[in-house]
Formats: sequence, structure tokens, C-alpha cells
Amino acid sequence: MTALDRHAAKVPAVTLGFWIIKILATTLGETGGDTVSMTWLGETTSEAGQSGINGYLAGTAIFGLLLFALVWLQIRARRFNPWLYWATIIASTTAGTTLADFADRSLGIGYAGGSLLLLACVLASLASWRWTLGTVAVSSVATPRAELFYWITITFSQTLGTALGDWAADGGLGYGGGALVFAAGLALLAILYRTTGVSRVALFWAAFILTRPLGATVGDLFDKPVSKGGLDVSRPVASLILAAVIMLLIAVLPQRPSVMPADDHG
Repeated sequence: MTALDRHAAKVPAVTLGFWIIKILATTLGETGGDTVSMTWLGETTSEAGQSGINGYLAGTAIFGLLLFALVWLQIRARRFNPWLYWATIIASTTAGTTLADFADRSLGIGYAGGSLLLLACVLASLASWRWTLGTVAVSSVATPRAELFYWITITFSQTLGTALGDWAADGGLGYGGGALVFAAGLALLAILYRTTGVSRVALFWAAFILTRPLGATVGDLFDKPVSKGGLDVSRPVASLILAAVIMLLIAVLPQRPSVMPADDHG
């Protein structure tokens, strides 16, 4: 197969390093989103709402604008840039954190309602993508239209993951228990990948969604008060540590674009 028979995508190849950075990025999305909406904008303090500003909504606006700008840069880029890609992923997961919190808590639809609504959004986005372009494989993300579908789906999945993580933790599992459940789910997907012929595309999206609630529960485990089952680590400090580790891994681990044969539409 020659270079002319293949299309280089503007997203990274799915490797073990990809999943490690993705889980850390989703954890950073939880601590970073909570830092802005809860710590800095005071949404969970006794002064919440007194200024007339909803911290979750304001946080969503901040991260939403950042996400919009980064997606625009990502689509404009001519080739895969790992720093730009992971910055966009982090923006999507922080926006997902604040948006899910706003939907679940401020709009009053609850974790179950929020999760079902967001799951419908993810499935609708994937269906539209498949109907329009013939594939939802991430290795096909090499055109502006494919990238737009990709980032819309990513943002919905990140928001869904936040709602699922909060639902599991507050529903009785706790932060540690929720993290174990979602880690077990990812382990099961890895076993299916190794031992069965289940669609790799379907397994990827299932794993991508599950990494988000895993990151949400781990992030909450770090920064929530001890009285609520957390470790009470400073949200800004935890976010800075996670950001530093992610940048180190991006620099150290091999970062190459995903590649798809020209005739692959699966």
C-alpha cells in the first residue's frame, strides 16, 4: 500500500498512550471545570447565586468559547498537531463538566434525565455522521466535515460521561466505587477487543465514553471534601499537577496521526 492509498487523519492513532492521556485529560476536565464553576465562581459556596451569575452556566460559556476557538484552529490546521489536539480534548471535557452540572443541577432534570438526554445526543450525532459520510471511524477524520462531526460527538460524549460519573457516585457507589465500576467496564471492552470480532469502531466509542465517567469519579475523589468521600485536594493544585503530567506525556510518548486505507468505509 502506497502513501497515495492512505489518508492521514488529524487525530492521533489509538494506542495505549492515547488512552492514558485521554483518562488524565478527562480527570483534568473534572478538576478544571470544578475549579472555575465551584471554586472561582463560587457555585457550591454559601454565596452561590447572590451575584446573579450561575457558576455552571458561566463556566460553560468560558470553556465553550475556548472549545469553539480550538476546534476552528483544529479544522484549519493542515496536519495532525498533538498539542492542538489534546488542548481541544481538554477544552471539550471541561466544557462537558460545567454543561453537565448545569443541566443536572441548575435545570433540575437530574442525573438520569441528563444522562438519557445526552446519550440520545451522542447516538444522534453518530447516526448523522455515519449517514452523511459513511463511517464514524476516527481514522477517517481528515476532512473539515468529518472533523466537525467528530468534535460534536466528542463534546456530547464528554458531557454524557460527566453526568454518568456523577450519577454513579451520588447514587450510592461513591467516588472510589464509581471509578472501580467504570475501570472494570473499560477492562471488559479491552477483553472484547482482544478476544472477539466485535466492531472496533463501536468498541472505540464505547471506551471513549467510559473514560469520561472514570475521569469524573477520579477527579471528584481527589477534590471533594473528606466528609463527602473525597480526599480534599485543592482543585487548582490537582489541575496544575494533571496538566503538567499530560504535557510531559505528550512530549515523551510517540504521537502519530491515525491512518485509514482510501477504500475503508467500515
